Parts: sequence; C-alpha cells; structure tokens
Amino acid sequence: MRSWLTAITWKTATASAMTLAWTFAATPALALSYDALGLDALPDNLQWEVGDPGQTFGSSDAKRGGTYRSYIQSYPLTLRTVGPDSNGATRPIVLDNQYSLTGLHPNSETIVPILASAWAYGDDGKTMYFKLRPEVEWSDGEPVTADDYVFAIEFMRSEFIVAPWYNNYYSEQITDVRKYDDHTISVTAGVKKPKIDLQLSVGISPRPQHFHKLNESWVTDNNWAIEPNTGPYQLTKESVRRGKGKYIELERKDDWWGDALPQFANRFNVDKVRYTVIRDPNIAYRTFEKGDLDTFGLVLPELWHQKAKGPLYDNGYIHRLKAYDDTRQPSYGMFMNQADALLSDRNIRLGIHHSMNLDKMIAQVLRGDYERLPQHYTGYGDYSDNSITYRQFDLALADQYFSQAGFTERGPDGIRVNDAGTRLSFEVSYGTPAHTDRLVVLKEEAKKAGLELELKLLDSQNAFKLLLEKRHQIGWSGWSTGFRPAYREHYHSDNAGKPQNNNITNMAVPEIDALIDQYRLEEDVEVKKSLSKQIQGLLFEQAAYIPTYMVPYTRLGYWRWMNLPDTNFATKTGGGLFSLFDSVAGGIFWLDTAEKRATRQALKDDKVFEPVTIIDETWKPTFGG
Repeated sequence: MRSWLTAITWKTATASAMTLAWTFAATPALALSYDALGLDALPDNLQWEVGDPGQTFGSSDAKRGGTYRSYIQSYPLTLRTVGPDSNGATRPIVLDNQYSLTGLHPNSETIVPILASAWAYGDDGKTMYFKLRPEVEWSDGEPVTADDYVFAIEFMRSEFIVAPWYNNYYSEQITDVRKYDDHTISVTAGVKKPKIDLQLSVGISPRPQHFHKLNESWVTDNNWAIEPNTGPYQLTKESVRRGKGKYIELERKDDWWGDALPQFANRFNVDKVRYTVIRDPNIAYRTFEKGDLDTFGLVLPELWHQKAKGPLYDNGYIHRLKAYDDTRQPSYGMFMNQADALLSDRNIRLGIHHSMNLDKMIAQVLRGDYERLPQHYTGYGDYSDNSITYRQFDLALADQYFSQAGFTERGPDGIRVNDAGTRLSFEVSYGTPAHTDRLVVLKEEAKKAGLELELKLLDSQNAFKLLLEKRHQIGWSGWSTGFRPAYREHYHSDNAGKPQNNNITNMAVPEIDALIDQYRLEEDVEVKKSLSKQIQGLLFEQAAYIPTYMVPYTRLGYWRWMNLPDTNFATKTGGGLFSLFDSVAGGIFWLDTAEKRATRQALKDDKVFEPVTIIDETWKPTFGG
C-alpha cells in the first residue's frame, strides 16, 4: 500500500547548461499556517534546486493516435485508490495518473521534477520546500494549488477513507504540509532523513479539494466516482458506464498541461488505452495472437520457449523482446499466516521451508530461467544482509522439525498426523492460473516430507482480497519494491490481526517491533543500515516467509505496428517497456495505425517480413539468467 513516486525529465540540451542549485529571493509575506506551530514566512536564503534531468526517453519518430489494447484478469471492485478493496490490479491504472511533486530517474536515481519545478531543503533535516508549477491543472480544468496539498494530508488522515495504513503514514511519517502562497509549500517528515530518503518521503501527490466531501458515506459515494487527476490520461464517465464489468478505458487529454513542457515531448502518444477483462491468460494469449491485443508479456518460460513461435513470429508479424534490469527484487514467495493454530508453531514453519523443492520446480517448470530469491529484501545494496539466503530442500531437516512439533506418525496416505489425529495439511491460496504447474511440483515433492498442500486457485482480485483480510493459511504471492526496505507495513504488530493491510504473515514479535520503530526514526545512515540487517536476521529466524524466485528481466511480444525508440528504451529499474503512464519513462512507445492496416492486409496476402528478436543486455545484472 505504499505510494509510488514517478518522475519526468528536463530537455537535455538546456539542462546540461543549467546550474542545478540557485537561490530565490525570499519575499517576506504573511504565510498561511495549517497547524498550531505556525510559520510566518519562508526561511531566508533557501537554496533552490531543479534537479538533474539525466537521460530523456521520447523519440522524434513517435506518432500520435490509435488505441492501445491490453487486458486485466478481473474488473476492479472500486475505482478508489484508498480504502476497502482499493489495492487491486487496476489501482496503478488510476493512481499512476496522479503525479507527485518529484521522483527518481530510473537509471541514475537522481531527483527530477514533476509537479514541482524546484525544491529546497530545510535546516531541520525533516522539511522540504517546493515551488509548484502554476500551469498544472486537474483534468476537470481546475488549477492545482497549494490548497490541494494541504487537503491531501487532511484527506489521508481522515477516518472516513477507512485506510489505517495511510492514516498512520500521514500522521507519523508526514507530519505537516504548509502553504506559503498558491504555488509554494513545505512538507515535513516525522524524523530527520538523508536527502534522498527525505525526498522519497515528502514528494507527495495532491488531492483535488474541490472534488471530495469527507463524511461517513465517502467510501460508498466514491466507489465508482472518477477523481480528477494530473496525468495525461483520464477515465471518463461514459467509458465506465459502457465498460462496467467488461473493460477499463482511458482517454488522452487534448489540452493536457504537460504538453507544453519539453520533458514530455514525443510521449504518451496513443489517444486511448483499453484494458479488456479476460480472466484466463490462455484466452488472453489467443486474443493477442488474433491481433486484438497489441502486446503480451512473455516472461513465463512456457510462453517464451513454446508458444511464442510459429508463423506469426517466423514471418515477422509479432516481434520478441527481452530486456534486463538491475534493481531491487520483488518478494515472490509463500507467506504463512501465523494466526493459524498450526502455523503459529515455528517448528512447523521450518519444516515447510525444508519441504519446498523449489530448485526442482525452477528446473522442471521454469526451464531454469528464474533465479532463487535469497530473502524478502534482496537488492537493496548496503541495506540488505547478503549473508541471509533461502533454506534448502532437506527431507531429514523437515522430519526433524515436524517431529518436534508432534507430527511423528503418517496416515495411510503418507501425510503426517499428530496424537490428536490432526493432519499436517495446509491450503495454499493463489490467483494466477499459470502458476498451477509450479505449485503442483511443490505439492508432490512436499508429500515426501509427509506434508499436504491443498491448492486453492481464485481470480486475482479475490486472491489478493483473501490475503489482505488474513483469511489464508499460506499465500502464494509477491510484493513490489520501494527505494528502501519497508518493514512496518509487512511485519509490525500494529498491522497484525487487522484486515486491509500488508502484514499477511500476522507477524507480532516485540523484538522485531522495537527494531522497526528504531529503524523508522534513525537519522544516522550507517546505524540505519545496521538496523535493517538486524531486522532481516530476525525475520529469517521467524521463518514465516519462504522466498521463491526472482526474474531480473522482462520479456514480451508485440505486433509490428507497435514501436519503441531505437535506443535507451530499457531502464536500470525495469518496468514495462510498453508502460503507458510512468511519468519519467512511460508512454515512450507509439502505435502506427497505417502500419497496422498494412500488417492486417499482409496477413491476408501471406506477405512475409523479417523475424525480429531483440535481446537488450544494457542493464544485465551479475546474477542475471
């Protein structure tokens, strides 16, 4: 439930000659203050920075027009981005068009401007000051002003949005937002932080004050309300009415404020984007091969090695692309719910670890394409403890731990039972049909240890809902990454035993809590790194999470009418190459409608093109496959 910071870039030619830090003459003026502390004027002699633009991503060859067609596996339960049921698969579609003050360049990881044109750091180590772009507008034409940022903190703290994680974050981590004039604000974090960490904390997004009415009915009133945004695309009432239950469609804004800025040149090129609901990925792939979807992810080995072959590929109608990244790894794995009576026993959890033959699964089902993931927090540099790694498949150790838990005998079916007759059996909940073969291997191998895994496949939306509501035993899932390891949301006891948060292991260990609290408040970078490693060590000992694999690349297929820039389309931190909304590197592709018509005619005429497979190793990591 963390918010994602995105970024834009400045025109390289002008920015290379630009001085990156300069000083505004602070004009003494009466400032509006929004808490009891009061702040009358901007501090004197603030050093305003405009950031390093780094590499830009648009191409002068790009063409405007067309409808980009993709798919989602389930229709959202709500269009809200906060509150009950809001953390679903379509959340990024809405949220990624709500831009932030600043963000990070995906290659250099330097701060770049988005809704703010400049920023400065306060002497207290907790506060940043921002100059807002006066041209920024909401999608309904209303100007974005400092009031919308002040309202954002009121909104996120409100009990009416029913979002405890945000209530907490915007009380403890964001403690103040102040307005100095319509286009100047400050945002204050709860503790002192290094500059880059501070920026990640306080580079918040605004909320349209004129749109929201915070009251007891806010959740239900806004289930299908279309909130104005600041990005280039917007849901429309008509498309939601027409597509409800069938598709989500966004339209490009004709008069988007960002079109006047050079950093957005030759980007966000398609006029519409439609996400059709296709619940079965196999049907979705067949839809792609018919030409009714424009791109399709081919990360799954069976897709890349088996299905992405034949005349459509050999004759150049569909192109193949593999691009590496070198970044923090998502935490794919098995999350054990410690609120369960059996899973509350650490011996049982350890036994399950040693019953998972993940190496066989990767070799047999995934063709050896994937790498074993060492732990939850892999790839965070000095914040990761690289001495921690996964536990091996070991039937002798599994027997030892299960026996210590009282499961010494086996029933007629080979599954362990204890003296009370309870079978050693657990339900594994998951939401991706393509993962069934992986889990079947683990299920069969686990039987050798006397452990039964019952596989429970749900649609992706309901599988995720089940985990957030803590109604699972073992959840097969994955979590995205942040710039720094995030512990509180996943492992602090404040989030245990409560629905609608990310502590899906129901971790509640006082020693871990104390370290997490200290980590959040620590100002010294070296101490913070040490605390991070200590937390990871305790989490490893707790053994509530089984790390599975990591995939340091993306692979996809795309019809020949889809285009990317000739160079620099892949980034260090990865992400979808046909990502539409990311404000720093998204929307760089374009759809050639004339080439689309020509390709469809070529299919009818049996015309053949050169086959295309691109392997981009610009950001291939040392552990890459």
